[in-house]
Amino acid sequence: MTTRNPNKPNWFAAGWLGQLLATTAGRLIRIVAGIALIAAGVLAIGGTVGIILAAIGLVPLLAGAFDVCVFSALFGGPFSGSAMRALGGR
Repeated sequence: MTTRNPNKPNWFAAGWLGQLLATTAGRLIRIVAGIALIAAGVLAIGGTVGIILAAIGLVPLLAGAFDVCVFSALFGGPFSGSAMRALGGR
């Protein structure tokens, strides 16, 4: 079993991509990407595949709207955008 070093920030959350996603611009990018995926799924593709794509588009849309980052949590970092921004300030 490995233990995490509390003095070393998570590599994703403290990295450039994690810090970009935690900014206001990053949140807007995720919201726009989510809306684009939903629109593409419902309007352009349609059917079952379109509904699945629209459901996937809800993830970045809601993550940007509620200031959370699913990717950071998947890689062992904080789920909250404010906690990610705090890691960048170290």
